[in-house]
Amino acid sequence: MTLLSRTATQLKQYLPILQWAKTYDRETATSDLVAAVIVTIMLIPQSLAYALLAGLPAEMGLYASILPLVAYAIFGTSRALAVGPVAVVSLMTAAAIGNLGLSDPAQIALAAGTLAFISGVILTVLGVLRLGFIANFLSHPVIAGFITASGVLIAASQLKHILGIPAHGHTLVQVVGDLIANLPQTSLITLVIGALATAFLFWVRKGLKPRLLQAGLKPRMADVVAKAGPVGAVAVTTLVTWGFGLQDAGVKIVGSVPTGLPPLTAPSFSPELWSQLFLSALLISIIGFVESVSVAQTLAAKKRQRIVPDQELIGLGTSNIAAAVSGGYPVTGGFARSVVNFDAGAATPAAGAFTAVGIAVATLALTPLLYFLPTATLAATIIVAVLSLVDFSILKKAWGYSKIDFAAVFATIVLTLGFGVEIGVSAGVLISIGLHLYKTSRPHVAEVGLVPGTQHFRNIKRHKVETQPHLVTLRVDESLYFANARFLEDYVLKRVTSDKALEHVVLQFTAVNEVDMSALETLEELNRRLNEMGIKMHLSEVKGPVMDRLYRSHFLDDLTGRVFLAQYDAWRKLTKPAPAPSAQTDAA
Repeated sequence: MTLLSRTATQLKQYLPILQWAKTYDRETATSDLVAAVIVTIMLIPQSLAYALLAGLPAEMGLYASILPLVAYAIFGTSRALAVGPVAVVSLMTAAAIGNLGLSDPAQIALAAGTLAFISGVILTVLGVLRLGFIANFLSHPVIAGFITASGVLIAASQLKHILGIPAHGHTLVQVVGDLIANLPQTSLITLVIGALATAFLFWVRKGLKPRLLQAGLKPRMADVVAKAGPVGAVAVTTLVTWGFGLQDAGVKIVGSVPTGLPPLTAPSFSPELWSQLFLSALLISIIGFVESVSVAQTLAAKKRQRIVPDQELIGLGTSNIAAAVSGGYPVTGGFARSVVNFDAGAATPAAGAFTAVGIAVATLALTPLLYFLPTATLAATIIVAVLSLVDFSILKKAWGYSKIDFAAVFATIVLTLGFGVEIGVSAGVLISIGLHLYKTSRPHVAEVGLVPGTQHFRNIKRHKVETQPHLVTLRVDESLYFANARFLEDYVLKRVTSDKALEHVVLQFTAVNEVDMSALETLEELNRRLNEMGIKMHLSEVKGPVMDRLYRSHFLDDLTGRVFLAQYDAWRKLTKPAPAPSAQTDAA
């Protein structure tokens, strides 16, 4: 391969746009444009609402929905993923900036941009180093518990806007306590607007599209109109507030939103600020990547496409860097808008770039119309969006399947609600790692015997099998490493100590993919102690990579027994022949 061709291959690897752009045609562009129109309609009120959730000026939500989408179109591998502000990341952003104790809006905006930049750098570096597997340390049940708790926390935090009262706090106890304390100050007009907007959006989400189809609208047009429901709520409540001067009656409004494209900005490079934000940026990066890649893989599978997780890290990383330099805050791939993008027919990441153009047009032409938009309407948009994420059934499923997983999910939900999102997700990471270590530190070891009439071996506690009094075979169902090697040693010694008839122990390594240095030393010690008892230790069905490692050590030289290719070979070789009939029996 020439230098030029190698360079071209590397460019295609890091710039997926070079792969799909060469086959881009008018039909594909039409599909992407239609999807972009639908997603743009949905994204405008969502972007404003999520910026409100993050404690930032409304326009920053729009800014975070322009350049990041273009960056992802260049560097991302998913054909349908829609990048932008999302509820959970917005809540985590609010918590991270809230910890800084800032009051100056300019400093808050700078901190938000810096948080996006740090997150972007982390994600990009992880992608370049091919470290996407790190996200696997966060188990699905823990993620589900965290998202459920975050949805409850987000919905509770938005009730203050629905009621028109002040309420603060980063935990459910704090938020609910403030809501109860300030309940007498409830603004009746704000409550009516918020409650009607919430009820309308719930109805639009489930009931509008079927009604439109019954009325004779084509599916594509019915989908567009249904997705425009939040825009309709924004338009109506804004007009009502302006027409009746409700802002003078205590209804809080968005106010002045700057018109124009996002300004080019630079993040702060203050070491002090970076040290304060780094952990939050790391957590946002992990959660954002897990959520994004899960959505991308699900949608890609439906069209028999594939994504590259490590390249997705780079796509999300560059999107966050783009958000940082264009007045935005941390972004990731959103579930709801990605599904809408997919259902609307998005064929390539260009749909995201077209959506960015639509949002840019909105910032140029529509922002003056948002002055009288009630914050209660945006709060209703958030509540309706996040309640779809709440799924307490995960507790029932986990309880029925695994008490350990249930404990992890329950702890994550309680810690997130009780102590905030950062402690909740940090605990989730630690719990996931702890669960993995606990489960693998106690590997399943089964004593197996021969299934009569076959060459198969199964657990003696589950099947009727043949065994030999002088021979025991133990199937090890886990790779061996420093955390579980001693467990295996204790298990074997406990099994053989009270059985005086034993002469051979066979360790069946069918499921052992790795034996690390600590485990090797444990096997050597086990071989020595069994030899002192007069018992030979054998191995069977050892995989090639494991054997390669064992050949590089002295273990095989010191092994008292043999290594058998198959467990049946060990059985035939080590089984004693049946005793010959006695003369008395013959005479009889």
